[in-house]
This record gives sequence, structure tokens and C-alpha cells, in this order.
Amino acid sequence: MTPLTPPRPPTAECRTVLADGRVATITATRRPRANRAEVKCVVPNAPQLSETMQNIVRLARLTEARLDNRDQVVLSMDLTPSAEERQWELAAVLADRAVRGAWLPDAVPVVAMGWSDSWHLAQVCGGEAASALAETALAEARFSIADNLLLGGEAPAGQTLDAQYLTHLGALTGHADPAAAVSSARAWFPLHSGGINDSLAWVEVSVTPIDIPAAEEEESIAAPGLDLTAQLAVRQVLAAARHFDGKALGRWKTVVRFAQPRFQGESYQLALVMADRLARGREFVPRGRLIATGSSTAWHAGRVEAVEGRQPKLELILKQAAPGDRVLLPHAWQDYMGADYPSALRAKGASLACVERIGLI
Repeated sequence: MTPLTPPRPPTAECRTVLADGRVATITATRRPRANRAEVKCVVPNAPQLSETMQNIVRLARLTEARLDNRDQVVLSMDLTPSAEERQWELAAVLADRAVRGAWLPDAVPVVAMGWSDSWHLAQVCGGEAASALAETALAEARFSIADNLLLGGEAPAGQTLDAQYLTHLGALTGHADPAAAVSSARAWFPLHSGGINDSLAWVEVSVTPIDIPAAEEEESIAAPGLDLTAQLAVRQVLAAARHFDGKALGRWKTVVRFAQPRFQGESYQLALVMADRLARGREFVPRGRLIATGSSTAWHAGRVEAVEGRQPKLELILKQAAPGDRVLLPHAWQDYMGADYPSALRAKGASLACVERIGLI
């Protein structure tokens, strides 16, 4: 007998307490997607905060058992928190889950406070700060003791609040910490602009097994912090490189993060592909960092091509290489670096390979 699916409400609300004591309400409204963006967020007179909320909800969704983009969800907040406030983040995530039926609250209304730097790992913080906000608001009768109170982080010692404390989102449904199913890896690439800020920057790829594949591979890839053009480029690179792997498509929910999200050019692409392959267990892990630069017009064929700025990037990599590092460069650069360059890298304890294709490293 097929189990009954609980009805999904057209709207759901979750309240949160702001730093000034006001109680804000985040309302989630569900409607047919009709080829629109799966999440939209509206915070009064705060477009940057609206974008932040959208990124948070998208990242938190990637920790769910199934990738659910069936409907469009619009999240709105009736008050505007200050730019540095973050305790409202958990309320946004819970409102989104409630309206899609991904989480059914034990009781309503729901009051939630918590934040995270790792929503893609389903981790939740808040702790003493969230408890203090809740205690003050409760004492001032801004919400009722009968409300369903959820707070992020560990319960502070000696707390007397009737609240559920969450260190991870899996606890909402009695499951294990979702972070246990996430595999993450980083690779480094040279950021060169000809100034004192030149450095090796990392790109991190975190993958989680997916139960029900997305309609398109790119739907399962999130790249928070990047502009729309860069997000699209990252998704296309990973989707094409996974196509080269043969059986890698439709198996992963993916989050891509950059140490420096504001950059230009395509020299990050080989590092991105290698971080993804490391996270999926497709490459051997080096003793140190994996440093790579290169791009491609045919990642689906595994081809690695040269990028601009060859000489300054070679110099930057040599300057910052450390023992145990593995350096991957485009094969097209091999004839231009000279015989001394590989020797200089080896003298620093790093290894070098000039590659024409991924999968042959």
C-alpha cells in the first residue's frame, strides 16, 4: 500500500526575533514553477539581504534527501533586519521547508533563531545569543511560551527555555548529521592581476549523493557568492567535465565556493574540475595542495587548454609552492617554461605535470 503524502500548504510562516527585539515574520508562498527561478526572496528595501536569503535557502535545500524544484517558492520578510544580523537565517530555511512539505512542524506558530557559515553542510549555530534573544522577547511577551521555539546550536548550560536546539538540520526529522554524507575537496589556482594582491586562491567543491536526479545536471549545482554569469560558467564546466566521466551525471548535489568570489578569466577551470574529481574520489589526493590552472572549450572531451598570463602565473606558482604540492599546468605551456622550472619546483618539494586531458594525470 502506497503511503499517503501529507498535503503541502500554499503558505507557511516562521517568526524570528531581531536584535532590537522586534519579531519579524518570514512568509513562504508556493506556486507552480512555470520555468521561473525556484526560489525568490523579498526583504523590504534590502536587495543585498534578499540575495543573501536566496543563497542560504538554496544551499540548505541541497542537504535534503531529494532535490525538490517542483514549485517556485517566494520568501518575504515583513521587517528589515540590520545588515550584520544573521539569527533570522534558520527561520528562512524552515519556512521554505514547511511550505514544500519537506518538514512538518510539531505545532504552529514557529519561532526560530539560528545562523550558519555552512548551510551546505546543514550545520546550525546560534547558542547563547539565540537563547538570550528568545528569553528577552518571551519576557516582553513578544511571543508566547506555547509557541514552537527552535534555536540553533547547543543548549547553553542551565537554560530553562522550552525549546528545541538544533546543531544540524537532520535533527528536524530525527536523522543523522547530513554533513556525514558530504565529501569536500579544494584545489588552488593563481589569481594574477599584476599587483601585491596576487595569490593562490582556492576553489572548494562539496558533493552529496542524490537520490532522485535533477532534470538537468546544472540544477543540482550551486555556486553562492558569484554573479549570474560566473554561476552559469561554473555549472557548465562541471556538467561537461562529468559528462567525460561517463557515469558521473545525475548522482550528486554540489556546492562550489571560492576563496575570492570576485575574479575574472577562466584560469580557475582546471582547479574546479580537479576539486570536483577529488571530492568524488576520481583522483588520488596529493600530500599537499593541488595547484592547477587551465581552461577548455571541450570539457566534455576532457581536453585541457592554455590560459592567458602564462609567465606571471608560472612565477607566482613557483614562489608559493610548498613541499607536497602537486602542480598541474596545460601541456601547451611545457615548451615555454624551460628546463629549470620543473627542477625549481622539485627543489621546493613540489611535483609538476603538464596535461592535455583530465583522467590521464
